[in-house]
Amino acid sequence: MLPPLASIGDSFSSFFDAVGSFFSNLAGVSWIPLFLALIFFTTYLTLRARASFHILRAAYPESRIQFRRIWGAYFAGYGFNSVIPARGGDVIRLFLTKTSVPNSSYPAIGAAFSIEFIFDLTIAVPVLAYAFSQGVFPKPPDFSSLPAFDLAFFASNPRFTLFLLTAIGIGVMVGFALLSARVRRFWERVRQGLTIIFDRKRYFREVWLVQFAGWLCRFAAFWCLLEAFHVGGSVSNVLLVLGVNAVAALVPFTPGGAGVQQALLVKVFGSGATVAAYSVGQQIAIAALTFGIGLGAVVRIFRFRSFKEVIAAGRQQRDAEKQAAAEASV
Repeated sequence: MLPPLASIGDSFSSFFDAVGSFFSNLAGVSWIPLFLALIFFTTYLTLRARASFHILRAAYPESRIQFRRIWGAYFAGYGFNSVIPARGGDVIRLFLTKTSVPNSSYPAIGAAFSIEFIFDLTIAVPVLAYAFSQGVFPKPPDFSSLPAFDLAFFASNPRFTLFLLTAIGIGVMVGFALLSARVRRFWERVRQGLTIIFDRKRYFREVWLVQFAGWLCRFAAFWCLLEAFHVGGSVSNVLLVLGVNAVAALVPFTPGGAGVQQALLVKVFGSGATVAAYSVGQQIAIAALTFGIGLGAVVRIFRFRSFKEVIAAGRQQRDAEKQAAAEASV
């Protein structure tokens, strides 16, 4: 237990030192690039939401779907994930999206969400390949020495990591098998959510290209953030930041992968106060932006007073559906 505890202590110490550097250097932040970064990042998420809207519209062509509700659900989920660990925002987005699509089902909505990762994979592979080729990005075996307890733990215990990934994979397969056995139309609903990928031209036009436009906005957002914190915006630096984000997304045990991002950014760009301030400053700025917009969407669009109410409503709906299914099987 001592090595993990020591790693946790180093992780928190490093993170709070960086937070201190951020507030110490707050007066030196360039506000115009920061403002532009937030505009670009908002546009990025809006375009991602638009791609999701197109996917859902293909799955439910006869339903009247309002883009503002899909947009609100996307921001609510992303904003919640930015401040709460374990990706609970994905569940919030799933529930809010289902309530926004008439006659929809959770299997179809979940399958529709999975389509978004096709683009992410096509971009993440070349970005990570570039990052690892630059000589400044730590190799996977070196992750165990980083002051990020979650990443360090999995890198230090490759057998456990492999076992966990295998167990998760088996669990997902068993879950699908059970659902398909209990719910006759389960796979039909999954296929319904995947409708747009069977029309490759439409997928490329309405999803991939829209997500790519969003990715360009994300690229511009991180360029502006690097300029705002005086690290220096460049194509190489932005690609390294995107590589860091791709690794952090694999470890969802901290909000937005904050600890992992901070540790990797310091490793890639150096351990100076400027880099330390940037490593948490960009995370704080994005979290504040997306959480604020997400909460606003929950209140103004969906008429809930808080994220807590959304979670409670989701549980009530789940219990009601279980009860209805049980009564129907009697």
